[in-house]
Amino acid sequence: MKIVISADMEGTTGVVEWIHVQPPDHANPVGSSGAEYSWARLTLTREVNAAVEGALAAGAEQVIVNESHDGMRNILPEELHQEALLINGAHKPLSMVQGVDEPGVGGLIYTGYHAKAGTPNGVLAHTYTGFVQDVRLNGVSVGEYGVNAATAGHFGVPVIMVAGDDHTVRQTQELLGDRIVGVVVKRGIGTMSAINRQPERARALIREGAKEAVRRAPELRPYNPGFPCRVEVDIDHQQRVDLATLIPGTERIGDRSFAYTASDGLQLMLIWRATLNAMMTRAPL
Repeated sequence: MKIVISADMEGTTGVVEWIHVQPPDHANPVGSSGAEYSWARLTLTREVNAAVEGALAAGAEQVIVNESHDGMRNILPEELHQEALLINGAHKPLSMVQGVDEPGVGGLIYTGYHAKAGTPNGVLAHTYTGFVQDVRLNGVSVGEYGVNAATAGHFGVPVIMVAGDDHTVRQTQELLGDRIVGVVVKRGIGTMSAINRQPERARALIREGAKEAVRRAPELRPYNPGFPCRVEVDIDHQQRVDLATLIPGTERIGDRSFAYTASDGLQLMLIWRATLNAMMTRAPL
């Protein structure tokens, strides 16, 4: 059985501010720090390695790591576990879950994940990008963990583990079931503050969690929100909805909201990516 790891960054132990997760070349007014970012990306890579080690120890024949954080080039390839395959680079068709369409994949692990947009005390909580305020699948509010699980489910792949703060683990298990292994590496006490596990201890917990998750994989089922699936999205500004609704099949359902109906998990992701990219257009024509 092959395992895919979707590796985000905000849920990494010790990471509590945007400055930790923004590459120095990131065009963002809140600024960045090469030293802070370098530390965080090394910590991210080490947590991914712990998940790889656990999965291999439990009998996974191959582990594919899909870089899933901003720009999707944050993991340090030279520091990555030698037995892992790395998918990196942005504009991948399946975005944060690229690789689940590979033959023989039996489970998806989330590392460094964060809570959905609007979560009180969720560390750096958001859903894909800062301007998204909520996403609902058939009326159920979800974060990245839900959108990505629905896409993985299209390929018959269940989520088997999530590592991040306590709010992330709780939300993921509430949606996907408490048999999903949850590894809490920090407890959120604010949007930009947390009580963190010491990194080596966090990695030990991730390693053991991944081992248990691979053992449980055969009993877990892919997530299906119900198809056709009505996807409703709330945005921070009406102009972004103007742009999102340029995508065929979308409709405005409020001043700052739009919706579309996906026939399956793949279409859900492809339209989702199209609307996000449309809304990020800086000079619309």
